[in-house]
Order: sequence, then C-alpha cells, then structure tokens
Amino acid sequence: MTTSLLLIIQIVLVVILVIAVLLQKSSSIGLGAYSGSNESVFGAKGPNSFLAKATFTIGFLFVVNTITLGYMYSQSAQSSVVDEMTPTTNVAAPVAPAAPAAKETNSSK
Repeated sequence: MTTSLLLIIQIVLVVILVIAVLLQKSSSIGLGAYSGSNESVFGAKGPNSFLAKATFTIGFLFVVNTITLGYMYSQSAQSSVVDEMTPTTNVAAPVAPAAPAAKETNSSK
C-alpha cells in the first residue's frame, strides 16, 4: 500500500517537474531581453525566479521519493513469500506393514 502511494506520488512529481522545466525560458535569450514590470504575476523579476525555485523544490522531492522507493523495494526484495509459509498437511504418514510372522516348518521328517 505504501509503495503504491509513493509510486503514484512519483508519477505526479515527474509530470509537474516536466511542466515546470518546459515553462522556463531558454537561457540563450539573454538578461536584457525582458524588462520586469510591476504588473507581472510573479513580481518584477518575472517568472524565472519563481520557476527556478519551484523546479528545485520539485526536483528535491523527486530525488527524496526515488531514494525512499528504492529503499522500500530493496527491503521487500530480501523477503520471500516462501519464508512466511507454514507447512500444513492433512496427509498421514504411511505406516510400514508388520513383518510377516515366520512360519514354523516341521523339519522332523
């Protein structure tokens, strides 16, 4: 149950991380390409600072979640279903037949 939840969180983090990276502007544009305005949604510096912090945070959560999943899967790989089985059976052990009685023979002929 826990690994399933962490795996779902991992997939959601990957999708959010890809979106955050794709929303960022290319660094080849240069620093003076856009002038910051006070009417910007993210502030005067634009979305670059916000997206950089968000990408770093999501990336950090992704790495922590990956390490946690790796640890949990390695712990579960060390145990086996066979180790938890208890042998139960209703079959009785076969009984060895009794040794045949030695027949007395008349050797006084």
